Amino acid sequence: MNQPLNYIEVNKALWNQKTKFHVDSEFYANESFLAGRSTLNQYELDLLGDIAGKSVLHLQCHFGQDSLSLARLGAQVTGVDFSDEATAKAKEQNALLGLSAEFVCTDIYNLPAVLDKQFDIVFTSYGTIGWLPDMKQYAEVVAKFLKPGGAFIIVDFHPVAWMFSSDFSKVEYSYFNKEAIVEALEGTYADRNADMKMTEIGWNHGLAEIIQGLISAGLALNSFQEFENSPHDCFQNMVETTPGMYQIKGMEGKLPMVYALKMVR
Repeated sequence: MNQPLNYIEVNKALWNQKTKFHVDSEFYANESFLAGRSTLNQYELDLLGDIAGKSVLHLQCHFGQDSLSLARLGAQVTGVDFSDEATAKAKEQNALLGLSAEFVCTDIYNLPAVLDKQFDIVFTSYGTIGWLPDMKQYAEVVAKFLKPGGAFIIVDFHPVAWMFSSDFSKVEYSYFNKEAIVEALEGTYADRNADMKMTEIGWNHGLAEIIQGLISAGLALNSFQEFENSPHDCFQNMVETTPGMYQIKGMEGKLPMVYALKMVR
């Protein structure tokens, strides 16, 4: 499998730049978040349940909105992201809100070298694992940080959605993790008019690759769901099908947009 040696540096530069646009974007609506709006969606809330007093490791947390939303629910949260711009902003917002979340700046595969703790829940959501090449290694990291009986919860865009071209006009990529996908894109999902054109490197991961990797790392399947609606209007040519829910225009009811997975160590 093709794995560019510099993918971490390329993607870190990308996300440092994205963060500068995302913080003030309408998509992230940071002002209303700071005023009390939760950024967690019902899909993940249903799997998380009551997290008051529980320890949560949030992988690939971006600039911390979901991490801090988890903290507002009473969890003891540690957020992880490899973007120093993002983690700096997360720490700033944590202090501003008077919360007690902690944030670690590192790539996921390096996390065991810098964090020595286990958690009740490991959580990640929406557009995260596609930036990582190896699901077996990822699953081993997840398992390392889970207490016995602890739960891994992932809610993410369905791998079928990643098979399409950016405008969803054709199937362009394999469902399977055959090679790195290297693209030069303009703008960002949160601000399509953002003045940035940068390279990104990602990988598609089929459901079997994801789930079997976690099973091999010692986790047992607890819940698996697929949904035709996305709570985020972040792809091109999306249409609102019900309030706050989106599908691809012309493909309504035909594509899975999101999957939700809970596995227990």
